[in-house]
Amino acid sequence: MQAIKVHPALEPLSWLIGHWKSVKACGHYPTIKPFTYCEELTFESLGQPLLNYSSKTWHPIEKHPMHFESGFLRINPGTCNVAFMVSHKFGVVSLEEGTVTGNTLNLRSVTVNHMSFSKEPTVTGIARSYEFFPDTQKLNLVVSMATSNTDLTEHLQVEYE
Repeated sequence: MQAIKVHPALEPLSWLIGHWKSVKACGHYPTIKPFTYCEELTFESLGQPLLNYSSKTWHPIEKHPMHFESGFLRINPGTCNVAFMVSHKFGVVSLEEGTVTGNTLNLRSVTVNHMSFSKEPTVTGIARSYEFFPDTQKLNLVVSMATSNTDLTEHLQVEYE
C-alpha cells in the first residue's frame, strides 16, 4: 500500500497530524465535580486539504468509555483559516472556525446544534486551543464550553505525547 501524501495546503497544520495519547487530562466545570480521564486523538490526512479527526476518552481507573467525538479539520488553501466540524456522542454537532499561527490552533464555535431530545442544560458554545511544543514533542489542548446555564468557561486541559 502506498503512503498517502499530505496535501500542500495542510503545511501550517502538519505538526498536528498523527496519533496523540494523553499524559494527563483533567476536567472541571462550575456544575460538576473535577475529574481526570485518559484520551487518544488522531488527526489523519487522506491527501485532501482536510484532516480526519477522532477522539475517544475513558476513565483512568475503571477503564469504561467516557466520550467520543469525530469530524474534520479543514483549511482554506493558501490561508491560515480553518474550520473544524465535530460530532459528539451525546447529540451535539459544532462548527468551529479559527486560525493556525505557528504551532498554535485557536478555534471558536460559530454554530452549535443538538438533537431535539438532548437533556438540559444544552451546549451552546465551544472554544479550543491546541499548542504544539517542538522541543518536547508535546501537544496541549484547552477546551472551554458554554451551556444554556453557564457562560463560556474552561472545561478541559490535556497534555498529549
